[in-house]
Amino acid sequence: MNDAAAWRPEVNATSIGEVARLRAASHPEAVAITFEGRRTTYSQLNDAASRVAGGLDALGIGDGDRVAVLDRNTDRFFEVWLGAAKLNAVVVPVNARLAGPEVEFILGDAEARVLFIGEAFVEMIAAMRLRLGGVKKIIVMNNDYEMWRSAQPTFAGERPSGPDEVCIQIYTSGTTGHPKGVQLMNRNFLRAMPDTLAAWGNWNDKDVALVAMPLFHIAGCGVGMLSFIGGLRIVVVRDFQPAQVIELIQAEKITVAFLVPAMIMFLLDDRSIESADLSAVRSIVYGASPIPAALLKRALARFAAARFVQIYGLTETTGGITVLSPDDHLDHDSPRMKSCGRPIPCVELKIMGPDGHPVPQGEVGEIVCRSVKNMKAYWRRDEETARTMRDGWIYTGDAGYLDSEGYLYIHDRVKDMIVSGGENIYPAEVESAMFGHPSIADIAVIGVPDQRWGEAVKALVVLRPGAAPDAAAIMAYTRARLAGYKVPKSIEFLDALPRNPTGKILKRELREKYWKGYERRVN
Repeated sequence: MNDAAAWRPEVNATSIGEVARLRAASHPEAVAITFEGRRTTYSQLNDAASRVAGGLDALGIGDGDRVAVLDRNTDRFFEVWLGAAKLNAVVVPVNARLAGPEVEFILGDAEARVLFIGEAFVEMIAAMRLRLGGVKKIIVMNNDYEMWRSAQPTFAGERPSGPDEVCIQIYTSGTTGHPKGVQLMNRNFLRAMPDTLAAWGNWNDKDVALVAMPLFHIAGCGVGMLSFIGGLRIVVVRDFQPAQVIELIQAEKITVAFLVPAMIMFLLDDRSIESADLSAVRSIVYGASPIPAALLKRALARFAAARFVQIYGLTETTGGITVLSPDDHLDHDSPRMKSCGRPIPCVELKIMGPDGHPVPQGEVGEIVCRSVKNMKAYWRRDEETARTMRDGWIYTGDAGYLDSEGYLYIHDRVKDMIVSGGENIYPAEVESAMFGHPSIADIAVIGVPDQRWGEAVKALVVLRPGAAPDAAAIMAYTRARLAGYKVPKSIEFLDALPRNPTGKILKRELREKYWKGYERRVN
């Protein structure tokens, strides 16, 4: 067990751009990142970031300019992020699972001026290059990147950047059919880091953190950046492959990790875990969706040395805002295990009714949050920002209640959203993509329970007169326009969709038969 009970890191940086330099000054030879056998010390990371900054500066990148990254997980992502931050520029990680039209929308919406891409995306970007007029330069993250970075002058120091300056813009699916950019600030990471890492089981500079979540998610890039600020070593996994992760846990002596329940299940189902030495793992943080009790019991038994922590949060709150602590996990059958814990010290929660006033304890309402972790705003979405942020509080779109001890229980979703395998999927986006199919007259997309992924996307379709019910053709049409994880796993054909007198589809009525027997309308 790690003897870090009282460990509280000192955070001297005021911006993300300072992190690499400060760590390089205090622990130059400490390893910052391990990736596919490559080890990068904090000194090397700072040098690489400074050269990236020098190259971006030569391209005219400055305050507030957007620098996009489209790739699977790579250690080079952090060089680009820290390099851009040294110029007070903003990194925009683009979901590597998106289809071409989705990627094109994000690059245009963000007004990205420089784009770093993995080799797997060269063909996709080439097809849209003429429509990316704002992108000044594209750099492929292979030997081209290595040569480009090595040829750049070292940018000395960092440009002035305060706590409220935006350092990263992460796109989330939108309720209106288009993704929206969540602008996160320096202070969202820096000021919340001590409370966050302490709540996760005192993650500290003696730990080795597994970064297996996608870096275009807050759970991936956020865990990585918090680890740098805290002086940890991170082990970055390009793609989550259970056998490879189990091998890495042993070879790299992983001590702490963030995983979603689906990942935990895949690890436990892999045969190689039966003989694996997992004794180094002391803390596993899980979140993004609830975990079935049976799966948690299996995980606790197999990772016998680890203490488990559940978190709840949003991209808009820079990740986790509540914690169900290791002590809370001691009684597996406690009703408290149905909660997602209590707020961490820098977070306030309350439950609001539809009348705009707090509801009594134990009653269900919308979960709202006030915290140093709250985002600045959605990028150029003033109306959506105004709906989500009110008087310093973020309205999460999740319905829940607080018990007498301050534990938060998720009951349902106020927003029309599906969470499948830790991915947020908005039905409006799927419906918009599918509606153009010539056979579809009307459509509703809902989330239904799924043993493997928590929830699965299901489409309920009304066909045009004379159209054949060809589910495979409709799915192929959708797959060409959306990321694979957003494509419905099943399609059901109906004669009509239920609507209220104003014409709104009654999705709660559609969902009811699939969720019958479930205590909550989330899984």
